[in-house]
Amino acid sequence: MKRRLAALAILISATTLAPTVAAYLKNGGLVNGRLVSIKWSPFPVNYFVTNRDIPGVSAVQLQGVVDRAFKSWGNVPSLGITAQFGGFVNLEPSVDDGVTVMGFQNRPELDRVLGATRYQFNNNQYVSADIFFNSAFTWSVAQNGEGGRFDVESVALHEIGHLLGLGHSALGETQSRVPPPGRDILGKRAVMFPIAYPRGNIEDRTLESDDVAGITDIYSNTETSRRLGSISGKVTLNGAGLFGAHVTAFNSGTNALVGGFALNQQGDFVIGALEPGLYIVRVEPLDDADIDSFFDPDTVVNINFKPAYYEKLVAVPAGGTSGSIEIKVQSK
Repeated sequence: MKRRLAALAILISATTLAPTVAAYLKNGGLVNGRLVSIKWSPFPVNYFVTNRDIPGVSAVQLQGVVDRAFKSWGNVPSLGITAQFGGFVNLEPSVDDGVTVMGFQNRPELDRVLGATRYQFNNNQYVSADIFFNSAFTWSVAQNGEGGRFDVESVALHEIGHLLGLGHSALGETQSRVPPPGRDILGKRAVMFPIAYPRGNIEDRTLESDDVAGITDIYSNTETSRRLGSISGKVTLNGAGLFGAHVTAFNSGTNALVGGFALNQQGDFVIGALEPGLYIVRVEPLDDADIDSFFDPDTVVNINFKPAYYEKLVAVPAGGTSGSIEIKVQSK
């Protein structure tokens, strides 16, 4: 039995992910030389809520928010994602007991972490997952958000994305915080970006194209495989593959933006679950969040290169792939 921690941070992320996971990122690893994602099977996800209220949010209200967040992921077409509430319990959301529990915990020592997801899995399937929301911060479930308080539903949607198998997305823009440490967010195009919006903001209650593509890729089936396509290729620097490069695909017809990563030393990448159409493909260094929000802290990722575009539009057919493309970058 193994476990992994994934966290949504205010300024920096506490998430740790292995460098063998696949694009968006997805939780998983190499099995017999093949990338395999970890997933729930079968549905529903049976979960419980810790019977603990905090100022401004009751356990009953938390359960209602969690239910809405599960339904947001469940509304992604054709995947069959469902959840079932089992009741309120006195269990803490941090015990490896094979039970999926969500609740508030007072963790003041985690002064930049709003919430975290902890997994138990076996044979590439989840056994359970616990999510805690850090009650050292002030929270709100108000319909339109509440100034000075973080939005529970926004953080729940992010953490349940982790629970379902997604790692972090790099589709966001940040700036260094003054004074340091950490970064402030300027904007993002994915709920799964590792840095949260500030207090009072509720924009992360809505999934973005990147989130939808990522979860669809994990739980793909015959219907989605026939309807959607992919882009594959490699990123090279001076003829050598570039591990960790962030690759984005922008649909020029729908304005959907989906990202992925080059995830081996050959610089290979695949961005799947794309709607058919013409895409502008761009590669950039991973420099808008801490690298250890995406990869193990000891992983070496080269960010010393200039952003670059693929030389022409890339066509993605329904049920097929673009064919392999090569994006060449230059050192800064």
